[in-house]
This record gives sequence, C-alpha cells and structure tokens, in this order.
Amino acid sequence: NYLLGVGRADCTGPVAEIPLMGYANPDQVGGGLLTRLYSRAFIVAEVDDSRRVVFVSADIGMVSQRLRLEVLKKLKSKYGELYRQDNVILSGTHTHSGPGGYFQYTLFWFTSKGLIRPSLNAIVNGIVKSIDIAHQNMKRGRLFINRGTVENSQINRSPFSYLENPASEQSRYSSNTDKEMVMLKMVDGNGQDLGLISWFAVHPVSMNNTNRLVNSDNVGYASYLFEQEKNKGMLPGEGSFVAAFASSNLGDVSPNTKGPFCVNTGESCNNPQSTCPIGGATMCMAMGPGNDMFDSTRIIGQNIYLKARELYEEASQEVTGPLRSAHQWVNMSDVSVELNATHTVKTCKPALGHSFAAGTIDGVGAFNFTQGSVEGDPFWDEIRDQLLGQPSNETKACHKPKPILFSTGEMTWPHPWHPDIVDVQIAVIGSLAIVAVPGEFTTMSGRRLREAVKREFDYHGTPRMDVVIAGLCNVYTHYITTYEEYQVQRYEAASTIYGPHTLSAYVQLYRGLARAIATNTVQDLPRGPEPPVFNIRNVTLVPPLTADRVPANKTFGDVLQEVRQQYRVREVAEVTFVGANPRNSAENATEHNFLMVERYTSTSDSWHVVQNDASWDTRFYWTKGLHGQSNVTIEWHIPHGTEPGVYRIRYFGHYKKKLFNSHAVSIPFEGTSSVFEITAL
Repeated sequence: NYLLGVGRADCTGPVAEIPLMGYANPDQVGGGLLTRLYSRAFIVAEVDDSRRVVFVSADIGMVSQRLRLEVLKKLKSKYGELYRQDNVILSGTHTHSGPGGYFQYTLFWFTSKGLIRPSLNAIVNGIVKSIDIAHQNMKRGRLFINRGTVENSQINRSPFSYLENPASEQSRYSSNTDKEMVMLKMVDGNGQDLGLISWFAVHPVSMNNTNRLVNSDNVGYASYLFEQEKNKGMLPGEGSFVAAFASSNLGDVSPNTKGPFCVNTGESCNNPQSTCPIGGATMCMAMGPGNDMFDSTRIIGQNIYLKARELYEEASQEVTGPLRSAHQWVNMSDVSVELNATHTVKTCKPALGHSFAAGTIDGVGAFNFTQGSVEGDPFWDEIRDQLLGQPSNETKACHKPKPILFSTGEMTWPHPWHPDIVDVQIAVIGSLAIVAVPGEFTTMSGRRLREAVKREFDYHGTPRMDVVIAGLCNVYTHYITTYEEYQVQRYEAASTIYGPHTLSAYVQLYRGLARAIATNTVQDLPRGPEPPVFNIRNVTLVPPLTADRVPANKTFGDVLQEVRQQYRVREVAEVTFVGANPRNSAENATEHNFLMVERYTSTSDSWHVVQNDASWDTRFYWTKGLHGQSNVTIEWHIPHGTEPGVYRIRYFGHYKKKLFNSHAVSIPFEGTSSVFEITAL
C-alpha cells in the first residue's frame, strides 16, 4: 500500500567533558560510553509518490529548535521540497544520558556550558544520514498497527498533582499513567520485516544523575534487544532492521517503580512536597526495580521490548489510506484561548517557577527548593532580582499561582532565554494520526489532547482514527500540565512555561490542524511567524582540547592494568590503557569505534569481533589526569551464553599532537590487552 524506507545512523557525538542533557546538573559531565546513540528514520510515501511523511526518533534528550532548523536546511539542499517543515517529524527519546549543548536559547547554556558545535553537528549529521539511508532504501510495503498494555514499568511521579484533576475525569481511567503501547509495524511486499515504531510514555531516567557514561537508557535498551534479535549475527548498530522506541506523554511518568524514599533514612517520601524529615527535598529519590541503575535500565527496557515483540508478532490490523501533514509556527507567549462562548484567556511570556529548581524524585535539585511551592522565597527572589532583574507585574499576574523564579520571556541577553515561536504539527498515515508535541505532556494532558484531536477528526468525517502523541518534538518547551495540576505547582507545573492555560492553547491549536487535515484545507493554514536563528558560532565553557601526553617510558595504547588470564561467564574482564581524550576521535570520525572484544578462531588462525562499543555489555571509561595525561578503562561484563574460548580487548583512540606551526593534528593509535580465556561454569 505504501513505499517504505527505514534507516539508522550514529549520532553519539563527543563522549567526554560535555555535560549530559536532562537532569540539569552541571557536574554530570560525560566520562565515557555505555552504548552508542542512534537516529532512527522512517519514511512512508504513497505508491504514486505524491506525498511523503518522515518520522525520526533520535536517542537524545529532546529536539531543539536549532537542531531542527539545521536538519531541515540540509534536507532542503539535498532534496529540494521533498522533505519540509510539515512532513518531517523529529522526536527525541528523552534519554538523560546524551551530550548536551545543542540549544540556541540561553537558559539551556547554563547546564550544558554553552552551544557546543561538535555536539550539535553530530546530531544534525546523524539525523540527516538516517533519513538518507531510509530514502535510498524505499520499497513497496505494508503497515500494521497494534496496541497493548505494558505492566510494571512506570509510576506517576507527581500523583498529588494528578489527583487535582476532576474526579469524573479520573474515574474514566484505570491508572494514573498511560500503560498503553502503540506500535506501527513495517514489512516489505514479500512480508520481510523492515522495522517498527513504538510509542510508550515513560521517562528514560533509569540511569540516574550520578551516571557519566553516554547511553540511550531503558528505551534504547529495548531498541537494542529488538534490533539484535532481528539482525541475527550482526554487531550492535548494524543490520537493516530498525526498531524505534519513541517518547510520548511522559511528563509525570517515572520508570523508578519502587517509588520515592529518603536515601538517608530509608522511609517513604511520597508526600505532596517530596521532602524528607532530615535533609529535605534533596534526600528524596525514587529507585528502579534493579540492584543498581544498570540493572534497572535492563529490567525496564526488557519489559518494554517483550511487550513490543508480542505486539509485533500479533499485529494484524492493516493501516491504509492517504498521507497528510500540517504544521504551523505559533507565538506561544501570546495565544488567546476561547474556553467557552463567554470566556477567553491568554497564554503568558515564558517563565519558570520556584519548584523548577527542586527537580523531581528522578533527579533532585539543589539548595532548599521544594516541589509544590506556591509562595516565592524572599532570599532567592532577592538574589534573582539583583542578578537577572525582577519579573514584570504583568508576567507575575499571568502565571499565578506560580511564584516566578526566572522570568525567561523577559530575559534577552545575550539572546532570548526561551522560545516564543513554537512548532505544532500533525502527520497522518491512513488511520494513524501522529501528534508531534514540543515538550513533555503529563498523563492527563496527553489524554485530553488525544481525545480533542480524535473528536475533531470524528466531527469532520474521519472516524476511528488512532491518535498517538510523539513527545519532545521540534523545539523544547519543558512541560505541559493540566490547568488543575498547574494549581499545585509541583516540578512539572513550575516548568509549564507559558502559564496555566498552556494546555488549552495547544488543544485549540492541534484541533485546528486536525480540522484542516480532515477538511482538506491545509493549504489555507497560516504558516505563522518564523522562528529566529541566532548568530552563535561556538560559545562554550567546555575546556579546549590540548595536546595529549603519556607517562614516562609509555606510549599511547600501552596497557597499565592487565586483564586476568581466566574468567567465567558473568564476571567482568577489565583492562586499563594509556589513553587520550575521546573528543579527538569524535571530531575525527563520525563512526569511530572505541573498543572491540575479539574471539580467537583456531581453524582460521584469526580474530573475530564479538562486541563493540555499542554493546550493552561493554563499558568505556575515560579518566582525565594531570598535564594532558589520561587513562581509559574498558570493562566487558561477560554475558550469559558467551562461548568458552580465547578472547582479547582492543582500544582505538586518537591523540592530539601540536606541530611546529602551532597547528594540531590527531593521530590514531590502538592498544590490545593480553589474551584471556573464558571457561565454562
């Protein structure tokens, strides 16, 4: 029924010295690699190729406006008008363990140390490359949709906010999270598997804010398991089958299913302020189901994968029908919303409330901020007034009952701190409507939006639409809570930046897009005001790359701490090398592999790669020393089912060397461990 193409490309970027994006913790800086990050692209075209829709899910915190604009510019120069604002959706999985620094709005510079070109370029190039691969591999195929319930994988992390929603509305749902996974299965004309997109609402925060290894978290592990299963005999990141586990309305949804406990006393802190008797809010943290964060990531990821596999095998409802897409830019700081015949309200200039600084039970904030603050704090307000200026009375009134911490919409130095111009977008593939939202909708916000869009399609003669929300798309605008949740000002509400009527404004806007698609009047939609592009070259506090050096009598790649001679399955083989800054490699090669685990085959007297740095069983740690020296430690957590035999671990890096003319070059090197034996248990 369609022409289909799928593609996957690396978008990892620099894995060292770059702050990780998500927890807003400036101390959480990359120090190595657990798994590679990928962009996964899916193109659906009508058989006569008159219309196309592109959906991309990338293993990144969120899509930024700068990122989207640069991707679209590159697509335009390659493909002309084929891939455009309206028919390309870019979504982030929301992993909190990817490199940051790809934002043009000033607020995001604080925690990610500015705009970091190598980080931005890696993501732009990875997304474009994944679309290129999908574009080059278009073939006739069929789509199937399926849905099912995922158990034991989420909790609502702001249940007291959820309870503010009308009781009559709550009674229509069996849970305070959306447990439903929606899956789109793609096969070619011969029934051969091509790939899948799964949408499921959960925060990829199984890896907590102490983690320093770049990785794709629980949903990335689900992708890894599915792709490893379908691309038999291939290394991670290789093979033609592409499985995307995309984000949805995950605003108040945590994978840390044990719930919040005081880390100092062990008692529950599941209270409206998420505080502990001793130590306050900074001690209240939620734990996942595993023994540690790696184990929790594995458990949650596997739950999601197993449900997806079941839905994939059983998918029988075919998706047919035309393709449509609609997109508008909207000034979200100035939308008039008609609540009813007599009542019109407005959105506000962006601002963040005090509870924004409290963080969540998945990643706590700093100082003495708590969730649920509806009063300001004179101490912090005074500091803010002195440093950044006072919020205007108009903004204060508009955001009530939110006490404003940062009036970002009124802060413009050196560039605006937050976006005003925001993308709203819907793409329709037959009976499936993908609602691309620019942030994190809470569970109930997402339900209201899906319902409103579905009703609009119904009303205009397109019944029985499957409506899914794709989260973290196109531009990042933090959270979107319901009006009722907003009143109690927990973290998600304090981060609803356009004020109490943000959700109502989005519902009105997306209904407009749905109406235009259903009535075939998309061409009449106003484009809206174009977003600005700020002229920023490279503004960053990331330390500059200096020449790498080695200890006396050593050279790059020498082994400092050797492997043992023998290991059993489930043990950890570990080796430490004289290393160099991994940023040298990221800036040299897009697809650089830092490590390989190889197995010796005696029949051919040769070594075969069994694991690479994209594997979840390998960990690559970089430790910076003094005077340009550094070490690399590679761990291989030998998995169950590993064949007994002779193995070795190899490390590949680049060191920076200064030349006489003050230019610097990066020189590749490698190191190899001694051989070691894996014996049967």
